[in-house]
Amino acid sequence: MTVPPRGSGAVAMPPMDHAARRDRLRGSLDGLWLLVSAPANVRYLSGFAGSAGHVLIGPAAAADRVVTDDRYAQRVAVDAPDLRATIDRDAVGVALAAVVAGGTGGGVAGGVAGAVPGGDGAVRGRPRLGVEADHLTWSAAQDVRMRARDRDVEVVGTTGAVAALRAVKDDAEVARLARACELTVAALDWLLADVVAPGVTERQLAVALERRFVDLGADGVAFPSIVASGPNAAVPHHEPSARPLEVGDVLTVDCGALVDGYHADYTRTVGVRYLSKELSDIYEVVRAAQEAGRRAAVVGATAGDVDAAARGVVEDAGFGARFLHGTGHGVGLDIHEAPAVAKGSGAALVVGTTLTVEPGVYVPGLGGVRIEDTLVMREDGRARVLTDAPHALRLVGD
Repeated sequence: MTVPPRGSGAVAMPPMDHAARRDRLRGSLDGLWLLVSAPANVRYLSGFAGSAGHVLIGPAAAADRVVTDDRYAQRVAVDAPDLRATIDRDAVGVALAAVVAGGTGGGVAGGVAGAVPGGDGAVRGRPRLGVEADHLTWSAAQDVRMRARDRDVEVVGTTGAVAALRAVKDDAEVARLARACELTVAALDWLLADVVAPGVTERQLAVALERRFVDLGADGVAFPSIVASGPNAAVPHHEPSARPLEVGDVLTVDCGALVDGYHADYTRTVGVRYLSKELSDIYEVVRAAQEAGRRAAVVGATAGDVDAAARGVVEDAGFGARFLHGTGHGVGLDIHEAPAVAKGSGAALVVGTTLTVEPGVYVPGLGGVRIEDTLVMREDGRARVLTDAPHALRLVGD
């Protein structure tokens, strides 16, 4: 059976196997109960996409449940039909009661960071509840600790347990990412061909582009679109302004559509009717760097290898100081997730790893160039480019 993701119209997608994901996570926890609170992690493990939800992972699948409040009682049955739902605003209370009733001392979990702030330390044989330490606030962690102490439960802070699983995408996730990228490429191509012209403002372009995503079938935007023209293109994360395009401008658009929770990420830089030799030369440096990064993205390489390949081209051309960010990042239910494609990153690229390759050169007062694609590692050891579109310099706005 295939199911249509939200906003996808007639396009069907492979079903998600959330139970298998929970089982993989359980296998890394060695008997530890885990209360998952980060929204993207909750969605990854259950399918539930409401704004208030937790997933409790127990030592056995029968103990797993999604906890939300009565506003989502009907929605959770649709989003997470294979998982028991507990309708209760106090997810911590539900988790502690479950641990006390059926808990185990457990072993040391993969990704365990240690007791949460102020914790009492490990006491062998006490029931143990893990929490996502990199998501809880200090005050929330203190509250969990105090309540757990009253129930004689040890609280353990974990980091990256779910993120490690999410870094490797399954076929259902890749299908959604591919659809989001397909819509993104189509929308940006339309914008560059039919809308970009001297006199149109950056903000007008951003609004038109984001409306086009939805018109084509996306759920919405993956992130606020970056539309940067002329000298504004020297700012990597420029917010679209009222500046009108001028003939000779460099124009960078960094954008993405959202499909069933999965984010596309795609950047192209163009010239408005023509581009100066200086900017054209910079474009060719970035194009060559991006190609080198894509070539380096093979199964068995590291994310740092991809960064080094792209960064080396930029540095050899004398623009190393103008490359202001990492070469890329993972992308999925969050727009930025593991692995970080940056200097020295030892994260291994395996089948299912999804990453962006986006080198850039930024010259204050002149402008900047960034070219970005989203890739996924394939069984044949090579990368599939999900944002498959030409890389040659394009002049638009006639």
